Amino acid sequence: MGDILAGFHAVWEFESDSVLIRYERGIRTPKLFQALGERRIPLSAVENVSLTPGRRGTVVLRLRPRAGADPLMEAADGQLKEGSDPYRLVLPAERETLAEYYAHELKGLLTEAGSGPADRHLVAAPEAPLHFKAYDGKASFDGTSVQFRWSWTGASSAKWKAGDQSFPVTGLSGVEWRSPEVFEGHLRLISRSAGTTATAVQPDQDPAAVIFGLGYGPVHESLPFAAAVLAAVRTRGPVPAVPAAPARRDPADIAERIRHLGELHQAGLVTDEEFSSKKAELLAEL
Repeated sequence: MGDILAGFHAVWEFESDSVLIRYERGIRTPKLFQALGERRIPLSAVENVSLTPGRRGTVVLRLRPRAGADPLMEAADGQLKEGSDPYRLVLPAERETLAEYYAHELKGLLTEAGSGPADRHLVAAPEAPLHFKAYDGKASFDGTSVQFRWSWTGASSAKWKAGDQSFPVTGLSGVEWRSPEVFEGHLRLISRSAGTTATAVQPDQDPAAVIFGLGYGPVHESLPFAAAVLAAVRTRGPVPAVPAAPARRDPADIAERIRHLGELHQAGLVTDEEFSSKKAELLAEL
């Protein structure tokens, strides 16, 4: 079609095989939209199109993606608030006739695109590298592995005992994202070996998870992160990982970690044996 339809917070450009969504920047635009920038949605990834009345003199044109077609929506698992749904275009009510035309045209094209759950991701995931700050640590993803580096002010003693973590995507089977806007928000990595039993451990005690909180792991940072990891997991098979050479750590950081370890030891949360063993590990990183 090659036409453009501009609404609140986004512009949709219609092509014969896709819809290119460009999200606007501004203080009123949801931060998730700004983080996404733009997305191309192949029509093969769309199951349905709807046009419904909106609030305060608006109409809403919405695409409904096929299950499994978009890693972002798969990771979100229905937890996004209505205003943060990247598949909604809100328009003034006076553009209802125009929106109805595009909805009709899109529906005609969808009959050839397929329906039902997708067997692979059809929408591109956010690109790595990505990172965000959680309550109990920092998470980073370089496209091949996820790194969790614990914060001495927020991480539990269980995570400190386990030490900083590195997870090659080849060893993962999935990602569990729970919105920071609800109670017990977190990002958990599911390993191929642990399977569903991994979710039995509370996130604050699980070295394969980081927990959110007020101001930590916001949706516009942690959800694209989760989607990128999930897409990498789906794309890559379980091939042997090549161990990376250990990087030398900042001596000041090591000293701070040993100091905190000593506090845990004095508080009785770490045994003498655990203290000695962990201290030796940290010193070996210098």
